[in-house]
Amino acid sequence: MKKSRRKFDSSFKARVAVEALKERETLSELALRFDLHPTQISQWKQEFLENSAIIFDGTSVEKENEVDVSKLYDKIGELEMEKDFLKKSLRRLGIS
Repeated sequence: MKKSRRKFDSSFKARVAVEALKERETLSELALRFDLHPTQISQWKQEFLENSAIIFDGTSVEKENEVDVSKLYDKIGELEMEKDFLKKSLRRLGIS
């Protein structure tokens, strides 16, 4: 029987990475404590270190991912007009 993959949320990964950074326990001890492989802990620790600078950037991730809502509404309007035009054209041709 195939064992399904476990999925970990970001708070758990961060907690494990912080514990690894504290270096109070070895990776093997942490692996036993959290029921993980030591390599996985090392990967999460490295990822945590690489992305920790984002906190002090001054720009949040939300700002980077912010979408211009007015552009989206304009695009929706444009697509609605195209759809209506195509519907009328199909009706004229008697296809619909």
